[in-house]
Amino acid sequence: MIPVSCGEIAEAVRGDLVGAEPTAVVDGPVVIDSRAAGPGGLFVAVLGERVDGHDFVGTATAAGVTVSLTTRPVEGRPCIVVDDTQRALGDLARHVIAKLPDLTVIGLTGSTGKTSAKDLIGQLVRPYGETVAPEGSFNNELGHPLTALQATTATKYLVAEMGARHTGDIRFLSGITPPKVGLVLNVGTSHIGEFGSQDNIAIAKGELIEAVRPGGTAVLNADDHRVAAMRSRTHEKVLTFGEAPEADVRATDVKLDGEGRPAFTLHVGGFSGNVQLQLIGEHHVSNALAAAAVALAVGLTPEQIADGLNAAQRVSAARMELTERADGVTIINDAFNANPDSTRAALKSLVAIGRSRGARTWAVLGEMLELGDTSQEAHDAIGRLAVRLDVNRLVVVGAGAKPIHLGASLEGSWGNESVFVETIPEALELLRGELRAGDVVLVKSSKAAKLRSLADALLEEQQ
Repeated sequence: MIPVSCGEIAEAVRGDLVGAEPTAVVDGPVVIDSRAAGPGGLFVAVLGERVDGHDFVGTATAAGVTVSLTTRPVEGRPCIVVDDTQRALGDLARHVIAKLPDLTVIGLTGSTGKTSAKDLIGQLVRPYGETVAPEGSFNNELGHPLTALQATTATKYLVAEMGARHTGDIRFLSGITPPKVGLVLNVGTSHIGEFGSQDNIAIAKGELIEAVRPGGTAVLNADDHRVAAMRSRTHEKVLTFGEAPEADVRATDVKLDGEGRPAFTLHVGGFSGNVQLQLIGEHHVSNALAAAAVALAVGLTPEQIADGLNAAQRVSAARMELTERADGVTIINDAFNANPDSTRAALKSLVAIGRSRGARTWAVLGEMLELGDTSQEAHDAIGRLAVRLDVNRLVVVGAGAKPIHLGASLEGSWGNESVFVETIPEALELLRGELRAGDVVLVKSSKAAKLRSLADALLEEQQ
């Protein structure tokens, strides 16, 4: 974070200094985990579901933080006391970003692909200026301001991922980091249980386009009619991406190689260039085009963009992460999160890889959460798709995912092609007993279903 005095912070967050000197300076990291606290930093005491951050203020102080944000004084510890530390964190980030007028904020949202697109954008722009685009997914009311507070006077680009569970969430986050470039990837069914319909999701996602600063650029998916319609929600410049002929940045001749990695011809104006992505899954073509359009908006040339896409690597873990074990079994770890759109894409990638290798394919699937009244239908459809794609074995884990197994059975799965198990240990025992060299295994579920632990266990085998 840029150096800011405790007195200035207190004023920005409408807090009271308790045991802290107004002139003391915060110039280290801002953290919510006391284990990451360091000299000159700021610790934010957040009340979580299981722990109260106030219990760790002493630990953070011992680690060298200048001050802590708290909702009550902590005896013997320098604090800035506020009514709500989460709100105060957002207020502080807003204050700091306002002090960085030369910073280019790139805001992005979408139902799927946010983190992968963020990673691609970060890799494209980083060679041309210091960039903040942290690994992983930090797109909520805590992660977003923490990301913003990593910016310094040397930072040229801040790539800010924004998620939403309610209308107004993105308006709030984009108020912290007003975007010079605003990107909407797609409008799918993620969190449809909260929003009620895809049209309502589009209303929420479009808040980012309304927030694009004067003189900025809105980047919209020409292949998604709900996103394309967001053009009417801004008076700023619009760039479109997609495979549609009218897209400003588009792809043709899309093909997958034997590892499920897409290649395509990139078209930007009069430029055409070949791109071979190192990421697995045809769905990454859209992410790559989105990143290319953003890069174009901030001034990169088409040649620089094509070179950057060819060089880009997977950054964040558990997102179509392919690992071949010593015994010849290949694990595709995509267990960070799941919704119907991303699960369909992952299944198609699994089948493409299996087909190219002549290998037996396994899909180990857990529950997709926050689908509301559409949950049973959505899970059923995934099971049916697995059969239509000719996935060889389907292992469905957990009661919430059981409709996947039922859908597969009704679609025509027979024998033990589709198996339902209640627990992760049961799934692991089954896989240990039946996997053989050459098999390709996809593991995917929503984060709360915890199938990432199953993927980790499979990866530890034969190491």
